Amino acid sequence: MENLEILTKKIHAKKDAKIKIMQFGEGNFLRAFVDWLVQKMNDSKKYSGHVVVVQPLENGRVKELASQDGLYTLILQGINEEGKPVKNHEIIDVLDDFINPYTEFDKYLKYAESKDLEVVVSNTTEAGICLDESDVSLDFSTTTPHSYPGKLLALLKRRYEVLKDEYPLAIIPCELIDDNGDKLKEVLVKLASLKGYSASLINYIEHVTHYTSTLVDRIVPGFPKDEFNDLCQEYGYIDNNMVKGEYFHLYVLKSEEFVEKKFPVHQVGLHAIYVDDIHPYKQRKVRILNGTHTTLVPVAYLAGFDEVRESLLDEDIMKFVTREQNEEIVPTVTTKDADKFASDVLQRFLNPYVHHKLMSIALNSISKFKERDLPTILDDIDSGRTPKYMCFAFASLIKFYDGYRIVDGKKETIALADTVEYIADFRKYWDNYYQDKDLNKLVDVVLSNVSFWGKDLTRVKVLRNEVFKWLEVILNSTSQKEAIKKVLD
Repeated sequence: MENLEILTKKIHAKKDAKIKIMQFGEGNFLRAFVDWLVQKMNDSKKYSGHVVVVQPLENGRVKELASQDGLYTLILQGINEEGKPVKNHEIIDVLDDFINPYTEFDKYLKYAESKDLEVVVSNTTEAGICLDESDVSLDFSTTTPHSYPGKLLALLKRRYEVLKDEYPLAIIPCELIDDNGDKLKEVLVKLASLKGYSASLINYIEHVTHYTSTLVDRIVPGFPKDEFNDLCQEYGYIDNNMVKGEYFHLYVLKSEEFVEKKFPVHQVGLHAIYVDDIHPYKQRKVRILNGTHTTLVPVAYLAGFDEVRESLLDEDIMKFVTREQNEEIVPTVTTKDADKFASDVLQRFLNPYVHHKLMSIALNSISKFKERDLPTILDDIDSGRTPKYMCFAFASLIKFYDGYRIVDGKKETIALADTVEYIADFRKYWDNYYQDKDLNKLVDVVLSNVSFWGKDLTRVKVLRNEVFKWLEVILNSTSQKEAIKKVLD
């Protein structure tokens, strides 16, 4: 490594293009999916446009991306359409500018005035598209909003003030919530109303700006830490921003004429399509792939596993996941090919080239469980099924937020990454449990927390009783592995 240089424009020459896309989020998924798609669009010569990356949180990585001139290596591995193993890598060079709006808010707002800017994409997790009432009192002309919708509203406000209706934007969220485009527009309009903005500005936000909803599908393990040194030697340079993803990809966008014109990702030979109704694709993917991922994290991590593939090579974990999918998830999915999709998902999880860390999936697990798994559980119960495997996973999630696991007899702290208030609430709930040993109280206070789940789940008696039963099993078992065997009996 001593003789290797860091990847910059000295090593890889960048092409010139106007910045047409603003991207909220600098994480692994956007760089392995959307930015790769933008790269392919530019390579096809059917599109010319580069990206400015906006850091959505105060702590982020735009500085690290900027230090490499926006260049990074994307490694794609998996099985191709012919069933053959694929391993390739390429340098992505479409990221041209980087903004931390918490320290460069003027620069951020200046982009609102750009006539070249046409598209805004985002991936701020399921928790990102929500109304933050603390933004209402802020002056968006001088102060950085807290939330992603707040930041976007500040951008749209400045754009309207400078350019009026002449250069509308296409807004393309990638967050895994139903109707993400409609939801984002709804939050923007409500926040603008609460701030007392003019009717003409609200009309601009609601009717002049163009939104579409999306489904994104590619497993992205992220930074290949264990292979880093070897990969740097293989490529001949040091790349601290390299990212690994699976070969498979699917991008489904709701048809919207303006968006299709400004973001013609469907025209370059990729698995990217505009359709009239994305709901069947969304339900299938979110419930089967993302839902399984989210339930697997607490079940397998508490059992001592660190990676998706590693955990599924365990006979009991594989039985658990297979039964959960076939008996509880697939029956709630309306597409005809749900069972085949579930089988294909397990094969993707077992991709030997992809080392997907469970803890990389664990970010914001509460909102993820609410969006990805709770609807399935409730649909099962409404249909007369008792989803014991998903309720076991729910109980495991509650134990996961106790903040530790036992591995080989040793206690390990879990690096919980979620809303600060959620982590604090769980700590309080668990501390109270260790004092009074009242499991009924613990389960009821967790399930009745409307800020977690959007509703009081103690009113769903089947769910409440199943979660209580399996959390009791988990706490009374000698290990998570023993508890898993009990749910499989």
